[in-house]
Amino acid sequence: MSAKRIGLVIKNDEKAEKKALEIEKKLGNQCVVIDIQHSESTAIPDNLLCIIVLGGDGTFLSAARFIENRDIPLMGVKFGEVGFLAETTEENLYKAITALVQGRFLVQTRTRLNIKVMRNSEQIVDVDVLNDAVINKSALSRLASCAVYLDSNYLTTYRADGLIVGTPTGSTAYSLAAGGPVVHPSVSSIILTPICPFTLTNRPLIIPDTTQIEIRLEGSPEDMILTLDGQEGFEMDPGDKIFIKKSRNDIQMISFEAQSYYKVLKTRLHWSGGRS
Repeated sequence: MSAKRIGLVIKNDEKAEKKALEIEKKLGNQCVVIDIQHSESTAIPDNLLCIIVLGGDGTFLSAARFIENRDIPLMGVKFGEVGFLAETTEENLYKAITALVQGRFLVQTRTRLNIKVMRNSEQIVDVDVLNDAVINKSALSRLASCAVYLDSNYLTTYRADGLIVGTPTGSTAYSLAAGGPVVHPSVSSIILTPICPFTLTNRPLIIPDTTQIEIRLEGSPEDMILTLDGQEGFEMDPGDKIFIKKSRNDIQMISFEAQSYYKVLKTRLHWSGGRS
């Protein structure tokens, strides 16, 4: 069997592309560039050790969607602005690659959510997300009314600018900006975060990830959009039902130390007053 290769997914960015050329020159046939911009015609190479993502969180999410349910670990390299999903930075990249080749790394599992949309008894969406599904208005208009059922039991109707249903990984994405909690990725949970709720008693809610969620759009849900991982949007119709549950397809993320999540969190949120 031939040695495993390292896949490269590259952000459309001059700096990331330049670094990719350096990696290709250094690794030669040991690496292969994967074009996820044309995913319909791009096959995933065989015998990959992992995929290195040169870009920000958006590029990482695109790579996660591209590999679907394949058992290929991802490693993010920060080239974007935030980089909560990045394990390392450009400055430490070659050190990380050496550790990869030598097998000195850990693989951490991140859960995804499966999102299904039913319209007139027909399934029109069936997608896994790593961060979140967001229901909101596409224009400045009336509040959205989202009736939420947990395991077929009615919970409440969120009247808000929108509703975020996120994973622990997604807790540091849009949910955090909307006032949601930071949840460690190993905590088995799903997060419901209303966006600017009309009623102040509607607070973010953390529920077990064994829960089956159903969301019904009430009132006159014109101009409603369902956005998946901030990348793919679907226009919603009155009567559409959204079903959300934990996906059977996890994502594997490469790490080099057991507590690296806290280090990333402190760095990105500028905690600890400059202490490491």
